[in-house]
Amino acid sequence: MRFASSLPALLAGGDVDTSVDPVALHHYMTFHSVVPAPRTILTGVRKLPPATVRTILADGTTTDREYWSPRHERRPADAGMTAADWRDALLESLRTAVRRRMVADVPVGVLLSGGLDSSLIVGLLAQEGQSGLRTFSIGFHPAGGEVGDEFRWSDRVVAEFGTDHRRILVDPARMLPAVDHTVAAMAEPMVSHDCVAFHLLSEEVTKSVTVVQAGQGADEVLAGYNWYPPLAGVPRERAVEGYARVFTDRPHADLASILEPEWLLGHDPSRSFIADHFRREGATDTLDAALRIDSTVMLVDDPVKRVDNMTMAWGLEARVPFLDHEFVELAAACPPGLKLAHGGKGVLKEAAAGWSRTR
Repeated sequence: MRFASSLPALLAGGDVDTSVDPVALHHYMTFHSVVPAPRTILTGVRKLPPATVRTILADGTTTDREYWSPRHERRPADAGMTAADWRDALLESLRTAVRRRMVADVPVGVLLSGGLDSSLIVGLLAQEGQSGLRTFSIGFHPAGGEVGDEFRWSDRVVAEFGTDHRRILVDPARMLPAVDHTVAAMAEPMVSHDCVAFHLLSEEVTKSVTVVQAGQGADEVLAGYNWYPPLAGVPRERAVEGYARVFTDRPHADLASILEPEWLLGHDPSRSFIADHFRREGATDTLDAALRIDSTVMLVDDPVKRVDNMTMAWGLEARVPFLDHEFVELAAACPPGLKLAHGGKGVLKEAAAGWSRTR
């Protein structure tokens, strides 16, 4: 047995079956480019599921123990909490999470997109009395009539909280050369266009700091994506169908027009994976079930892996307070309606409303 923290490390050792796993390919093409554990895109490599301890005995037998999983259901201790109570509780929990992630032997910066999540992290740090906080934003030159940056938003946050800010405007000439380096940094194939941006951002940020906080995870634990509102009110018995309709990239049948015949499967493993996950105990509301699979599967094998791979390629440690386990447990217990309010992440938007340095 060999084990490593990334797939390329195992390939470097040689003697690995590098043929493409057909079931993993199906996941990759339909399940939003996510290949859930234990599979990887390669037949000869498997990965440990999240929050799992595997014990391997001398005779080769194994046992797995999952040591943590948010239940995504209402807790007796939270009975009677008002919308304001939930808002305040989540904000206080996030404040604790941010504070925990400031503990370091080196200065800790923030990747500031200008969006709600990273801006709120900056606000909390300012309220904690953090001085000289270094923040970083990346942008690209306009192309095709589209604006290539969100500096107008990050600049407002910088002005409000007085951070030591650096705008990073990427020269278009750096884009194509960065693609090869970005792909080389991937632990597994990734399709998101922002991989290159994170790779270039990390290269620049490491010239100033080696640890940063980032806003990843808020959308998955607090219902910020556009596929969550359509799931409101969907009966639990139709949850799998509803989730597959809004989340997956294409139906199983459509693969026949994309893949060569030898790669087609006679069954739909991605739909089966979703159904198995939705049958797990807890998460009696359809939105809760969707948030549970997204926060424990999709988030792990797409957004977090993407950021982790691109930052660690330059020796930059990215810390994500929205994935503090206590914050996630609290968010999982929060009523779905509060999370869906205001178009998504409603309870977080309420917590951030009117925020200022002195609040």
